[in-house]
Amino acid sequence: MSAGVTHSDGAAPYYFVPAPSRYPLQAGASLLVTMLGASSWVNDYGFGKYLVMVGLLALFVTLYQWFGEAISESEGGQYNARVDLSFRWSMSWFIFSEVMFFAAFFGALFYARTISMPWLGELDSKLLWPDFVAHWPNLGPAGVVESFTAMTPFWIPTINTALLLTSGVTLTVAHHGLRAGHRNQTIVWLALTIVLGAIFLGFQAYEYAHAYSELNLKLTSGIYGSTFFMLTGFHGFHVTMGALMLAIVLVRVIKGHFTADHHFAFEGAAWYWHFVDVVWLGLYVVVYWL
Repeated sequence: MSAGVTHSDGAAPYYFVPAPSRYPLQAGASLLVTMLGASSWVNDYGFGKYLVMVGLLALFVTLYQWFGEAISESEGGQYNARVDLSFRWSMSWFIFSEVMFFAAFFGALFYARTISMPWLGELDSKLLWPDFVAHWPNLGPAGVVESFTAMTPFWIPTINTALLLTSGVTLTVAHHGLRAGHRNQTIVWLALTIVLGAIFLGFQAYEYAHAYSELNLKLTSGIYGSTFFMLTGFHGFHVTMGALMLAIVLVRVIKGHFTADHHFAFEGAAWYWHFVDVVWLGLYVVVYWL
């Protein structure tokens, strides 16, 4: 347990300052092993996949211990309103960084479709690629990309949109239940939110299998395939992380860790989940419809 500054009257500290921790070093080492394994794996070294598994397992153990310690500190009464405020700012900046992360991929898609594609279709480019037609999606100016079929919004993406929008509603109902002190309501609606997220991921896995086997759409399918799988794949990863956050919050709700006035762990996870919902709406419109 990390030691912190305390008052002689036994009240929560003015601002809790944890003792030096081993967890940042552990997490960094775990990520290093994971990245070394991933780079070896993609370069056809057999040991790479095992390094990835070892690194991810070590990271999971580190995060389990690290967040478990933070939960113990919170339940031990060592956090006060100022610490709560710092958590809120930290989560806000984290979500902002995620906004910028997705903005980069949306920007790449915008550049490819709105700037590069018309430029490649101009008259002077016809000297190099006389048979090129500037339409989206595209097989490339040299025709080196295998033929594929683009994704449409029907029906899995539309079903997934309905699932995520519904999950936002169920999560809000769970939050209202927590604020009203109705723990059973919170448990039921939060569990339903997690189930909806899991169904979303199942449909996305089916969509990927369909894309690879029946549409010949792959990560190597030109700029369309790259942006499609990067955007939807990273979003699916974020849904997975959000569902894990909510699952941990659910366990804490069942254990009675939260009160009507003090439940930032729930709120932080809810902020993240609603962010994931908004990103999907952008993906649904830009990637599947336009």
